[in-house]
Amino acid sequence: MLKPLSKDCWNYETAAHLLNRAGFGGTPEEIARLTGLGHDAALSSLLDYEKIPDPTPDPAWAVPDLGRAERIKAIQGMAPEAKRQAQQAEQRAQNQHIIELRGWWLDRMARGPRPFQEKMVLFWHGHFATSFDKVRDAYFMWRQNELFRRLATDYWLRLLTEAGKDPAMLIWLDQAQSRKEHPNENYAREVMELFSLGEGHYTETDVTEGARALTGWSLDRQTEQFIYRPFFHDNGDKTFLGLTGNLDGDDMMAQIVRQPQSAVFITGKLWNFFAGQPPSDDLNNALAEAFIDNARCFKPFLRVMFSSKEFYSDAIVRNQVKSPVQWLVGTTRMLQCDLPPAFICGAITRSLGQDLFAPPNVKGWDGGITWITTNTLLERYNDAATLVQGTTQQLSASDFALRPNGAGGLAQEKAAQRVHIGGVDLEKILAPDERADKDRLVAALQHRLLQSTLSNKQDEALRGFLDSRATLNDADIRNVIRLVMATPEYQVT
Repeated sequence: MLKPLSKDCWNYETAAHLLNRAGFGGTPEEIARLTGLGHDAALSSLLDYEKIPDPTPDPAWAVPDLGRAERIKAIQGMAPEAKRQAQQAEQRAQNQHIIELRGWWLDRMARGPRPFQEKMVLFWHGHFATSFDKVRDAYFMWRQNELFRRLATDYWLRLLTEAGKDPAMLIWLDQAQSRKEHPNENYAREVMELFSLGEGHYTETDVTEGARALTGWSLDRQTEQFIYRPFFHDNGDKTFLGLTGNLDGDDMMAQIVRQPQSAVFITGKLWNFFAGQPPSDDLNNALAEAFIDNARCFKPFLRVMFSSKEFYSDAIVRNQVKSPVQWLVGTTRMLQCDLPPAFICGAITRSLGQDLFAPPNVKGWDGGITWITTNTLLERYNDAATLVQGTTQQLSASDFALRPNGAGGLAQEKAAQRVHIGGVDLEKILAPDERADKDRLVAALQHRLLQSTLSNKQDEALRGFLDSRATLNDADIRNVIRLVMATPEYQVT
């Protein structure tokens, strides 16, 4: 059984830990507000996000394109050159939309009123890893993103079932093409191996029988909706994970969720995502027990998890490597600066190893220490300089082909233009005495960026830079911020 955190242990450090893990970090003022609420109320302020209005508008193009199927069909019948041009135009439009979608979602993480909800959406995106590279439809990717937002902390059975019926997933794992004559086993295998049970907890017979049960789950390209096609379904008896009958996809998902291993598997993945390391067997069993006790509903389970003493242990606090998204979004939140334009954000997270809506494979991102390589670490240092010091980038007409104009369409500028990226308003984040005094500056930056202190080695290096300056100007202070962001301590949370 998980042990609750003592009320005496709730302080600025534990509040910062909760906000970093259940969100994307925040300013000292936001952390102080959570501290003052007390642990229970602080949890409610994050987990009960449905009580907080979210006026974020959908992307202008995020509506069913009911004519797309006919348009694609018509393109296939065109003369070669006209077909090539039409296909390129369709691809350009989709590529533009997915760039805008990345920016739209990152902006929700950075500035939206429900950081925990967006953190859960990020978890589910990595868990049910689906890529635009195969789906090729930005509307379907947005729709899946909205599914994860709507059911972020709902019941496990509902989420697992709806994820399987999602159009992007139906395309990604080939379920839309499955027929009783030739059941496709891709989704039947991955839903058990990667999404719900883990390798070794099902048999090849379960894969075969599960694929038969799933026949009939399909996609109507005309309406862009899930459809159950009874004439595609195999009506014969199947035996799946010990259950026998004329099973369908809903029966299959229910039988998966009934398995004790399913609770162990999904709670272990949630712990790993939020705590930064896999749980021990004993801890994982305690997590699964709490999940089952809460009717396999994620919100009450996560409240128990975030309330536990184990979640705030020394082995967990400040020992999780920041994902690229956490690094970028957390930086802008802590420094109270704007995100770069959408296409620049996409380039940053991609270069750091996390391309949203394009995970490397069906397993998603490995995470943890794999985020840090020689190349990605250098990219973090360079991107820190861009975000803190600011830069002006010359853009060509081809760059503008990827930028939305004010109406959300493609920018039409033909001449090269310049766009400003990054730059921190020092007066917003540092008081006059902190900008003028070197010791106060270091203390303020550690408080804001680390909620901790630098190691002796890193502190000495920082002091060496400061000692070389008789007085501090704004450029020096920005360099100090950049140097703190280049430390090992800043790469973890």
